[in-house]
Parts: sequence; structure tokens; C-alpha cells
Amino acid sequence: MKIVIIGLGAAGANAARSIAAAGRAGVQVEVYGAEPHLYYARPKLPDFLAGEVTQDQLYFYPQAWYDERHIAVHTEARVARVDAAAHRIILSEGTAITYDRLLVAAGARSFLPLIPGADLPGVFTLRTIDDAERIRAYARGCTHAAVIGGGLLGLEAARGLRALGLGVTVLERGPYLLQRQLDEQGGAILGREVERLGIAVAADADTDHIERGAVVLKSGLRVPADLVLVAAGVRASLELAQASGLAANRGIVVNGRLETSASDVYAAGDVAEFNGTVYGIIPAAIEQAQAAVRNMLEPCSAEYAGTVPSNTLKIVGIDLTSVGQIVGDGLVALRQSDGPGRYFKLLLKDNRLHGAILLGHKEKVSLVTQAVTRHVDVSGYGEALLADGFDWKALLR
Repeated sequence: MKIVIIGLGAAGANAARSIAAAGRAGVQVEVYGAEPHLYYARPKLPDFLAGEVTQDQLYFYPQAWYDERHIAVHTEARVARVDAAAHRIILSEGTAITYDRLLVAAGARSFLPLIPGADLPGVFTLRTIDDAERIRAYARGCTHAAVIGGGLLGLEAARGLRALGLGVTVLERGPYLLQRQLDEQGGAILGREVERLGIAVAADADTDHIERGAVVLKSGLRVPADLVLVAAGVRASLELAQASGLAANRGIVVNGRLETSASDVYAAGDVAEFNGTVYGIIPAAIEQAQAAVRNMLEPCSAEYAGTVPSNTLKIVGIDLTSVGQIVGDGLVALRQSDGPGRYFKLLLKDNRLHGAILLGHKEKVSLVTQAVTRHVDVSGYGEALLADGFDWKALLR
């Protein structure tokens, strides 16, 4: 059986690894990646931008690792469309590749809002190694940078630009940073820590347009910027799905077996939409890839039920983790702020743990994440759950 994988990101590479680990005789694996690079750690791109890690340190595996596992990897190989009826993919230069099972793991691309001036020189997004190299080269002639977007990538990128010696301002459209991961109190605490790093934060900063040397807000304020980095999130790369007739909304629609609308074609990772959700996080990409592989090797052998959202950020010397449901009807909050850069919040529903925010509480992250994932019953514990000495291991037994 020949399994072809489109995409060499978290979903594609982990799918290839899972197939190789299964050790099935007669299974051939081919991976086609559009970038000129092997699988690398995308979350470390801001560290690469800052010069804190080398390009070689970004890669998970050398070429020899793929060779030893008989995984045929093709880089700079763009797939133009899938001919599902003929069980083949067509590369951009016209080559046709046949398959028995196909996994589409084409990932996502940076979202660039329709901001006047976004096409000017010095305006960037950060999604690939090549993006980081272009930003770093351009930054050599700059003194001030503006980052449009105060999410995870925006903050990490701001730290990277600051490490290059630039003055940096983060422009957050909402009232506080990381609105998907934090509440207002946690966002305020993080904002103070970011500013301690020497990065300015402007909340309620709605960009009107970009001009040479500045970002102009709708309030009329001009923020000096020789370099502008737009960190407005990502969107699933749907060009292939559209060219191939695969059913898609915000992502390629998949069922619990990660099957698409085409027979023997599966999808996973940032390009996949399950139950109306495109997760856009690495844990979901890995879980989906593993389930898809099991079903490709043995049909109907695995059912994917969704991923508990979890994000971790390390910036300004503190650790932030947000896991599970942070907002929603019926949630009861327990919270505690016990020092600079520290915040602990638990979200309960029907006396069961549904979400958590941990800022500066790295030692609790693993156990609290397990508790949230399992929706453990915390009846009767109340504020004791917030105590540093609380026995989370006992709660999980």
C-alpha cells in the first residue's frame, strides 16, 4: 500500500513517523512539502529571528532519520490538485503521483488583513524560516518596529525583534493581550510583564493604515515603525481543496475518522475542520495525524473526538499556560494573583474542572492540564485548589 502525505509540518511529519513506527510490511510512504526545508519547529521561529537558535537547531530530524525509516521526502514540491477519482496527485510542474491512501496536511498561511499600506516594503508576516530570514535582514537598517496583533505569535515575535535591538510596540486591537487565552485581569498582569521587557503595549489600538515610517491608528495616533510585523493569526491553506473539489468551510471538512468528502483522502492539522472547528494548535495536529494514520492503515479503527485547547507561552521570564474552556455560560471562576507576574484561575462547571489559566505557575501545569482534560470532579475543594500545597496528584488518582 502506498500512502502519500501532502505537507511536512506537524501533522504531516508526525503522520509519517506514526506510519513508520507501525512497521507494516509493504507500506510505502511519500511526503511532499512545499517549503525547501525538512520538518522544523515553527514555534521557535521567534527564537531564530532573535538569533538565539540556529537554523539547524530548528529541525526535528536530519535527512538520515527519514532515510532510515524509508520515508521518501520531497521538498519544494508543490501539489496543484488531487485527482481523487484516479487516486493521484498532480504536482505544480505537472508530474502525477499515484496513491492508495492520501493525507492532506497542507497546513495554514499567515492572515494578512486588508490594511492600506500592507504591501509596502518593510511589512512582514512570520510563518516560515524564509520569513524570519527576510525580517532579520531588513531589521538591520531599522530602529523601531510595530507588531500588529497581541496574540501568542505577536508577543513572541515582539520579543525576537527586541532582541535584535529595535524599539518595539505591540498594537492590540482589543482591551488586553491574549484575549483567547486570558481574562482581563490576567491580560493586565501579562501586559505589565511585557512592558518590563522594554516592549511597549498599546491596547484598543485599531490600525487604520500603514505608511512609510509609521502605523497610523484609527484614533489618529502615529506609531513610529521602520518595520511592521502583522501577527493577525492564520487561515487554513485551502487552495488545494478548492482546486480538487474537496468539501471545505474554514478548513477541509473531516469526520471522526479524519476522512474528507473524497474516498481514501484524509486531512489533519491546521488545514482540517472537525465539528466546525479548525484548531490551529500543534496538539490537535498530532492527535489528528495519529488517528488518520490508524484509519489509513486499518479502516474505521480510530475515532477522533476533538482536542482540549492548550497553549503555552514563555516570555519575559514567566510561563503562561491556558488550557480548556476559558469563557462560556455557566462557568464558575476561582482566581488568585499572588505576586508580580503570577496569576492562577480555574474555571468550573457543575463542580467539574473545564479550564485553567496559569501565569508563573509552571510547576502545576502538567497536573492541572490533566485535570482539565479529564474534567475531574472538584466538589468541596473550593479555594483550596488554588493553594501552592494542594495535592493535584491525589485529585487525579
